[in-house]
Amino acid sequence: MTAIELKHDHTLSGTGALLRFMLRRDRIRTNAWVVGIGVAAFYFAHAIQVIAESADELRSLTIMFADPVGRMMSGPGFGMEEPTHERFFASGYVLYLYILIALMSAFTVVRHTRMEEQTGRAELIRANVVGRHSTLTATLVLTGAANAVVAALVWMAAFTAGYAAIGSALVALGGFVVGLFFAGVAAVTSQLCETSRGAAATAGGAIGVAFLIRMGGDAAEPGGSAASWFSPLAWSQQTAPYVDDRWWPLLLTVGGTILLLWLSFSLSARRDLGASLLPTRPGRPNARPTLGSPLGLAFHTLKGTLRGWGIALILTGLMFGSFAQTMVDAADDLPQEMAQIFAGEDMVKGYLAYAALFVAVFVAAMVVGAMQQLRNEETHGRAELGLSTPMSRVTWLGAHVTVLLLGIATVLVAVGSLMGVGAVAVLQGNSEGFFVELLAACVHQAPAVLAVVGIVVAFFGWLPRASGSVGWAIVGYSAIMANFGQLLELPQFFHELNIFGHLSPYPVEAVSWTSVVILTGMGVTGILVGLLGWHLREINRA
Repeated sequence: MTAIELKHDHTLSGTGALLRFMLRRDRIRTNAWVVGIGVAAFYFAHAIQVIAESADELRSLTIMFADPVGRMMSGPGFGMEEPTHERFFASGYVLYLYILIALMSAFTVVRHTRMEEQTGRAELIRANVVGRHSTLTATLVLTGAANAVVAALVWMAAFTAGYAAIGSALVALGGFVVGLFFAGVAAVTSQLCETSRGAAATAGGAIGVAFLIRMGGDAAEPGGSAASWFSPLAWSQQTAPYVDDRWWPLLLTVGGTILLLWLSFSLSARRDLGASLLPTRPGRPNARPTLGSPLGLAFHTLKGTLRGWGIALILTGLMFGSFAQTMVDAADDLPQEMAQIFAGEDMVKGYLAYAALFVAVFVAAMVVGAMQQLRNEETHGRAELGLSTPMSRVTWLGAHVTVLLLGIATVLVAVGSLMGVGAVAVLQGNSEGFFVELLAACVHQAPAVLAVVGIVVAFFGWLPRASGSVGWAIVGYSAIMANFGQLLELPQFFHELNIFGHLSPYPVEAVSWTSVVILTGMGVTGILVGLLGWHLREINRA
């Protein structure tokens, strides 16, 4: 065997060079993730000490964590019978830090593995002296390093807040292993799926399923039930930081991570570069007649994204509706502070209004995902092929936006209907009117989602490279404000920045038609501005 053949036989050759390239390429994206999660951890760790300075104030807030609805939202609620600031931090906020860490890890792995193969860059790199497993190894090292830095920032945030060192280390280590676990999940989905979109969607779906399983398991009983142990997100929470400080649940996450990484490397050796292990469905022998129209082409492009998000959101809506009776049973024991989340004196209607808001934020996430798909259509040259036909730029983008708006309306109506069905099915006694109210509550969120569409389309038209970042920032900020905005007692300015906060919490309060008109106008204006920018700018503009 020659020296060149020996070099090519080394499966990890060139890993260091690839890692340096990835670090340079992600110097903004990864740093933004790391700094953002670190800032969120610092804020969460210190904010509760400002919100509830006395023991009585803290106790009044933590009553909610003894309730099934509270546990469903945030976790098993260890130590909430004798609350402290550090226990409130671990029970109320840490889960959402873990979700952010999981998303960062999954997206980073897909970006540097499957997306590189999809764009053809991986084939260029493999033409050099690069081992078969070098790309995946370098990606996992980069992801692990990012998780390690995030874990250090989380530990510093908790420790500087005066929390116990061991419990803070457990919180940080729990986030670290959650990130590695879902990096392993993404590494596997990148071997199974042919496209980066499919790999990211499957990994994101795994995070969503883990969250839903944890919700059901933690709501069943304090400290979590047997169902909680089927969720990787719950394993880190089961360490009970600042209460029992037990390390052994993390072994489940570590073991699962090792299994996933072994599986990903094993699968990568069983497929050709650029191929996937899941068989792709063969295309139709003849194109559908609808593809000859702009709307038909747009629907074909977006149907996968709309269908995937739609199914997930419909199931989420059905689950929220099925918890309505639990809310009724717990309403008398809930503290006044819960009304800050579930607006109004009628806790059940407040819960239903919150459920509609929660789902609407994720519909906005669907919007951002769909617009990113359009950006990929542009950067990969498929949009240019479509525009080579007798179809104007405005028609191309307008058709995709039209399909997206129809998808939003369909999802909101479907989610509202299924949520109403779930609520009516479980509510005992008089449930008349709940179906209509829930359907109307979801449809009522449409103007806020439309405003998000307008903002993202405007950036797509003029500053396309920033459209995705701006969109995800809006979604993330809205999610935080929807869950914690009232509890954190932020200045009014921060509430005004929340697009979804301008709508009244229907059905608790009557519809504010002024807000509906303003948000609708904002969305329509943004779409028109985006169409103008798309008409004037160059294709594939950075």
